[in-house]
Amino acid sequence: MLSHTPHSEHLAIALVYADDSLVVVNKPSGLLAVPGRGADKQHCASLLVQQMFADALIVHRLDQATSGLLLLARGPAMQRALGNLFEKRQVDKRYEALVHGLVSPSQGSIDLPLAADWPARPKQKVDYAIGKPALTHYQVIAYNHTEDTTRLALQPETGRTHQLRVHMLAIGHPMVGDGLYGRQALAGHNGYAHLHLHAQALLLVHPVTGQAMHWQCACPF
Repeated sequence: MLSHTPHSEHLAIALVYADDSLVVVNKPSGLLAVPGRGADKQHCASLLVQQMFADALIVHRLDQATSGLLLLARGPAMQRALGNLFEKRQVDKRYEALVHGLVSPSQGSIDLPLAADWPARPKQKVDYAIGKPALTHYQVIAYNHTEDTTRLALQPETGRTHQLRVHMLAIGHPMVGDGLYGRQALAGHNGYAHLHLHAQALLLVHPVTGQAMHWQCACPF
């Protein structure tokens, strides 16, 4: 494991898998996937992976607040090959989340177009006029009646910015610990340490070997 910057040294990134073509790591909540704007946002998952594999290039992103599996390519050619799999929706991404309220029915799909909420950036919103298609499937894993929360398995068909967070908010079940869209955001404070959204599994066919690859990492909450 590699430590993050001195400013957030409690964060670390764990190597899940690596070969000559690609790298998979487990990113903690709070760590940027790629550099942000400003000198204080240059340390990120891609930089930490490049300390291990100098040719590692980002293929997709996770929100800073989201934990879990992040895929990187070894070199530009593999970055294009893996990016093509994402564009063709040939990568199966599975998430686990904890949301407020008791979700009913216990399984379903959310098909709501999303667009940037420009006056409230970086927020996104449901927008039927100019929004891009976005589809999320969900399945209840467990209910917690005492805390009035639901643990969900989420499978996005598309990869829109903040898609899972906005879709769950749209059906009345914001994610626990979501400081941007959640209940604590409305109340002006965050009663939880982090967003309860975890990229739990990645499935794809290896562009070089043709082998079906499946990675998982345990949910931290």
